[in-house]
Amino acid sequence: MKIGVPTEIKPSENRVGMVPAGADVLVKDGHEVYIQSGAGIGSNITDAEYEAVGAKILPDADATYGEVDMIVKVKEPIAEEYGRIKKDQILFTYFHFAASEPLTAAMLKSGAACVAYETVEENGTLPLLTPMSEVAGRMAVQEGAKYLEKPMGGRGVLLGGVPGVPPGRVLIIGGGVVGINAAKMAAGLGAHVTMLDLDMERLRYLDDVMPANVTTRHSSRLAIQEELASADLVVGAVLVAGAKAPNLVSRADLSLMPTGAVIVDVAVDQGGCVETIHPTTHLEPTYEVDGIVHYAVANMPGAVPRTSTFALTNVTVPYARVLAGKGLRRALQETPSLAPGANVVAGQITHQGVADAFPSMPAASLDAVLA
Repeated sequence: MKIGVPTEIKPSENRVGMVPAGADVLVKDGHEVYIQSGAGIGSNITDAEYEAVGAKILPDADATYGEVDMIVKVKEPIAEEYGRIKKDQILFTYFHFAASEPLTAAMLKSGAACVAYETVEENGTLPLLTPMSEVAGRMAVQEGAKYLEKPMGGRGVLLGGVPGVPPGRVLIIGGGVVGINAAKMAAGLGAHVTMLDLDMERLRYLDDVMPANVTTRHSSRLAIQEELASADLVVGAVLVAGAKAPNLVSRADLSLMPTGAVIVDVAVDQGGCVETIHPTTHLEPTYEVDGIVHYAVANMPGAVPRTSTFALTNVTVPYARVLAGKGLRRALQETPSLAPGANVVAGQITHQGVADAFPSMPAASLDAVLA
């Protein structure tokens, strides 16, 4: 199979969909790997490093998309890329369709097979989402701490406090991978951390493994409102795989929070769990609503591309090998963990979570579409 890796062009996105080690494996499997010239520069990977393992360098995006059977990316295609995508081409990347009807419509129209990293599922986990959730969870506290500084628009709170002055208070809504990594960072800084989740078994686990400055609480509308009243930093860490994130913090709730508090909504790439959230970029990462600083960068790990690229490709390359080795139909039929990743195939939605976000676009059975 011919596999292409284009340069990511989403604003401030410096990751790349494949590292030389991945290209090396695929070339040794007998495939042809094409890298757009400069695709790895943002992650400090040179064209020469790809060429050294047998990959071929192409001059631009048109050539890269035009040459190949499968595209391996990091982020969803943006409007500039829609016209380059061919019918029956496999796109293997993050999509987060439920947050964007235009993207969904464009991919349906393209006739391509869209296999989404974020919904590949294995043993009840999301293995291709996990490493970026780990990065984003840790970054959420790092960025939140920065924007709590007064010159950045925040209320001037040091999360760790100092002797004689209490630490800042961090509210984390969601106890999954993002939430647990955010809690580790916030607790390590010395903040007082509260984690909310609906799953009592998860809360018991978190209560066992977290340090003493992390408190767990069963999530409810009332619990969220009570915790918002004293939170300096709120981290939205809610995930419903493939579907739009639930709205858990309303605009009216912002009036409960201290002026200058910060919200970092990591769920923004799935629509966000805060009513007032909308995606931002690393170039303009924040905005203010009713005195509350909102940080909503939809590709947070893109700010640390060297770490993020290697963490991501460690887990994506084995699945790319399956897709390339077996082809789309056999790979999806014979690899149970890959099948949930098929979100759009042959002009039809094949993931119920995506269809639920857009009532006018019903889902079709993946088996029927493949047949």
